[in-house]
Amino acid sequence: MKLYISNLPYTSSDEDIFELFSKHGLVQGVDLMIDYETGRCRGFGFVDMQEEEAQVALSALDGTHFGGRTLVVSEAHSES
Repeated sequence: MKLYISNLPYTSSDEDIFELFSKHGLVQGVDLMIDYETGRCRGFGFVDMQEEEAQVALSALDGTHFGGRTLVVSEAHSES
Protein backbone atom coordinates (compact mmCIF):
# COMPACT_ATOMS: atom_id res chain seq x y z
CA MET A 1 0.00 0.00 0.00
CA LYS A 2 1.26 3.45 -0.83
CA LEU A 3 0.76 6.26 1.68
CA TYR A 4 0.78 9.95 0.79
CA ILE A 5 2.46 12.19 3.37
CA SER A 6 2.14 15.95 3.28
CA ASN A 7 3.04 18.96 5.41
CA LEU A 8 6.54 17.56 5.88
CA PRO A 9 9.31 19.88 7.04
CA TYR A 10 11.41 21.05 4.09
CA THR A 11 14.47 19.65 5.86
CA SER A 12 13.07 16.08 5.80
CA SER A 13 15.14 13.31 4.23
CA ASP A 14 14.23 9.82 3.03
CA GLU A 15 16.10 8.47 6.06
CA ASP A 16 14.05 10.61 8.49
CA ILE A 17 10.77 9.36 7.04
CA PHE A 18 12.00 5.77 6.83
CA GLU A 19 12.91 5.87 10.53
CA LEU A 20 9.58 7.47 11.51
CA PHE A 21 7.43 4.96 9.61
CA SER A 22 9.61 1.95 10.54
CA LYS A 23 8.32 2.25 14.09
CA HIS A 24 4.99 0.97 12.74
CA GLY A 25 6.09 -1.76 10.34
CA LEU A 26 8.40 -2.72 7.50
CA VAL A 27 8.94 0.18 5.10
CA GLN A 28 9.43 -1.01 1.54
CA GLY A 29 10.27 2.40 0.11
CA VAL A 30 10.26 6.15 0.66
CA ASP A 31 9.96 8.65 -2.18
CA LEU A 32 10.07 12.31 -1.16
CA MET A 33 9.48 14.97 -3.78
CA ILE A 34 12.62 17.08 -4.04
CA ASP A 35 12.96 20.62 -5.36
CA TYR A 36 15.64 20.39 -8.04
CA GLU A 37 16.83 23.96 -7.52
CA THR A 38 17.31 23.77 -3.75
CA GLY A 39 17.74 20.02 -3.27
CA ARG A 40 15.29 20.18 -0.36
CA CYS A 41 12.06 18.31 0.27
CA ARG A 42 9.02 19.98 -1.30
CA GLY A 43 6.92 19.06 1.75
CA PHE A 44 5.32 15.85 0.52
CA GLY A 45 6.12 12.31 -0.53
CA PHE A 46 5.13 8.66 -0.48
CA VAL A 47 5.85 5.62 1.70
CA ASP A 48 5.29 2.00 0.61
CA MET A 49 4.33 -0.58 3.25
CA GLN A 50 2.31 -3.78 3.50
CA GLU A 51 -1.40 -2.95 3.80
CA GLU A 52 -1.91 -3.87 7.46
CA GLU A 53 1.24 -2.07 8.58
CA ALA A 54 0.38 0.93 6.41
CA GLN A 55 -3.03 1.19 8.10
CA VAL A 56 -1.34 1.11 11.52
CA ALA A 57 1.15 3.81 10.46
CA LEU A 58 -1.62 5.95 8.96
CA SER A 59 -3.67 5.78 12.17
CA ALA A 60 -0.64 6.41 14.36
CA LEU A 61 0.99 9.24 12.41
CA ASP A 62 -1.81 11.27 10.79
CA GLY A 63 -2.11 14.52 12.74
CA THR A 64 1.08 14.01 14.74
CA HIS A 65 3.85 16.58 15.03
CA PHE A 66 7.13 16.00 13.20
CA GLY A 67 9.84 18.61 12.83
CA GLY A 68 7.53 21.36 14.04
CA ARG A 69 4.74 20.57 11.56
CA THR A 70 1.53 18.53 11.75
CA LEU A 71 1.72 15.57 9.39
CA VAL A 72 -1.10 14.65 7.06
CA VAL A 73 -1.00 10.93 6.16
CA SER A 74 -3.51 9.30 3.84
CA GLU A 75 -3.81 6.46 1.36
CA ALA A 76 -2.34 7.45 -2.00
CA HIS A 77 -4.70 7.22 -4.95
CA SER A 78 -3.41 6.66 -8.46
CA GLU A 79 -4.50 8.92 -11.26
CA SER A 80 -6.71 7.20 -13.80
